[in-house]
Amino acid sequence: MSEQSVKGLMSEGNIWKQLLFFSIPLVLGNIFQQLYNAVDSIIVGNFVGSQALAAVTSSSPVINMLISFFMGLSIGAGVVISRYFGANDRQGVSDSIHTSMAIIILAGIAMTFIGVLLTPYILQWVGVPQDVMSDSIVYLKIYFYGIVGVMIYNMGSGVLRALGDSKTPLYFLIFSSAVNIVLDYAFVVYLHMGVSGVAWATLISQCLSALLVCLLMMKGNASYQLRLRQLKIHPSILSEVIRVGLPSGVQNAIVSFSNVIVQSNINAFGSTAMAGCGAYTKIDGFAILPVTSYSMAITTFTGQNIGAGRFDRVRQGTKVCLTLSLITTLLISLLLFLFGDTALSIFTSDPAVINYGHIMLTLLVPGYFLLAISHAISGVLRGANRAATAMIIVISCWCGLRMAWILTSVPIFHSIHVVLLGWPISWLVSTIIFILYYRRGHWLPTETRGAQ
Repeated sequence: MSEQSVKGLMSEGNIWKQLLFFSIPLVLGNIFQQLYNAVDSIIVGNFVGSQALAAVTSSSPVINMLISFFMGLSIGAGVVISRYFGANDRQGVSDSIHTSMAIIILAGIAMTFIGVLLTPYILQWVGVPQDVMSDSIVYLKIYFYGIVGVMIYNMGSGVLRALGDSKTPLYFLIFSSAVNIVLDYAFVVYLHMGVSGVAWATLISQCLSALLVCLLMMKGNASYQLRLRQLKIHPSILSEVIRVGLPSGVQNAIVSFSNVIVQSNINAFGSTAMAGCGAYTKIDGFAILPVTSYSMAITTFTGQNIGAGRFDRVRQGTKVCLTLSLITTLLISLLLFLFGDTALSIFTSDPAVINYGHIMLTLLVPGYFLLAISHAISGVLRGANRAATAMIIVISCWCGLRMAWILTSVPIFHSIHVVLLGWPISWLVSTIIFILYYRRGHWLPTETRGAQ
């Protein structure tokens, strides 16, 4: 255990402290990740106008849908690496790292060409109004030029997290986020580049973060160092990554697709509704960061402990994760009810835009505690190699049920309130199913069920 006896190993020690201190850098890192699009929206909303704000925010669901599949693969790669790490299999860790990076580089290159080519058709498909279409095309195309950097950074960060290091990616993200803010302001306010200015600022800063994480991995521990000449897809590792990551990727892509459908229904209420809901979507992205970060932490924790044969710690870790997630979520919900409108005014001073954002806030915030439970249990299932089960539950509720709600209720009532209610309703049903499945214990390795 010489090299394994590092602070990244989570199969020993205080669970509360491990999950909390592992999650804090994840939360902070995800905050800075969200700052990319949030700062873009703030800058264009205040210095260009509400139509430019609508153009930038309308691209977010599309971007999420197209890259989320490959982000799911990075989750699968992290689970595989964390298990090899927990089992002290150095060669397995090395092969997993090189296979995962090779996959994401090839996928990123393919996505760049496909995304740039199909941008106008994608935006037409989601119903972006003509008055913001040209700016939306500019922003999304430039974003696709830098999508390889986004994907390499996220995969590299996933590798480091699987090895127990959630702090270093945070430092790189802070730096690149600061660069993004400076470039946003310079390109839009001083060079008057408009929407293209914030897009180029995002591209440059995200590529910088990818470069930094790659340089760190190339200079890392000899056993887990990234060597370009060893970039290769190992078939056995690829099958493991696909087996664990494909369900997460499919889940993310389909859920993002459902959000695109929801966005297209929001678009039907005009550019003011797009801007207002888009602005709150940025706030929503920050609000649920602790939920997703705790989920990522418990996935790594579960994977390492199963790899080390410490099944007794997995249920304990789940309880700790749920407690941390619920406490944090309830505090955030209270802050949003108190200061949500103030936060919306950061993006725009238009009262009509703020009103739409307020409507979304009042409908979504009461359901955040349900989202916290679903994400926590889903994270446990991914780490326990039950990603397919989590995928089925999430897709059935967050996509199937949500789409059924939209298709049946919106034509009758034609209200934006009804459109937005699709989110909390689907969270409620998924939470009930996750709790029932977790309590039955079928996600546990067979030899441990009787001991629980």
